[in-house]
Amino acid sequence: MSPAPDQPGRRYPIHPASSEKDNRSIVIFLTVCTKDRQPLLSEPKIHELLVTWWRKTDRWLVGHYVVLPDHLHLFCAPGRIPEKPLPAWVAYWKNGVARNWPKRNHGAIWQRDFWDTQLRQGESDGTKWEYVRHNPVRHGLVQSPETWPYQGKVHSLDWHDP
Repeated sequence: MSPAPDQPGRRYPIHPASSEKDNRSIVIFLTVCTKDRQPLLSEPKIHELLVTWWRKTDRWLVGHYVVLPDHLHLFCAPGRIPEKPLPAWVAYWKNGVARNWPKRNHGAIWQRDFWDTQLRQGESDGTKWEYVRHNPVRHGLVQSPETWPYQGKVHSLDWHDP
């Protein structure tokens, strides 16, 4: 039995508040999907639009990211402490991208929610980045992760950067 829409669970992520311990950096691994997994994102204009909106605020900083046709993965960290709640920041850039979408009258672009996981310092962050970086290869889009054009790094995220 699935949980009700207002109940947290596997189908409905709970987005716990990030927690800082012993003045260590906070790094979140984030996955955001398009509505109905439409293949909308892997285009030069959309890639540029995403990066533009990630740079518009310093509330959360985007480190490494990979944009695939129907979802994206990124690592992010608060730019200020106390940080703005992660759901508010994600809503900010998703709304900004949707309002500036190059194809008017497109309809909904984003899935309502997203998945996030706070990484522990020293946790195999290099392994997580390698997994994310190889996503285009696993999906059959390119032969080598280096050749996928819709990836990059916007900011350095202290301990996370491989």
